[in-house]
Amino acid sequence: MAISLSVVLLLAIILVVMIRGGSIKAGPALVAILFGFFLASTGMAPSINRFMDSIADMINSISF
Repeated sequence: MAISLSVVLLLAIILVVMIRGGSIKAGPALVAILFGFFLASTGMAPSINRFMDSIADMINSISF
């Protein structure tokens, strides 16, 4: 729950910055699509959440 809420907030901030900067291209469009999926909790949202959780777990397991 905390990770998905943080991802939604992060993607919302990134989206606002990109819209205000006028640089909506392929990368920002992907951010907007991910933001929409997380926000709307569509049928694909559980799969996307599992994918993002696995990425977060992978990043968390990296030790320096």
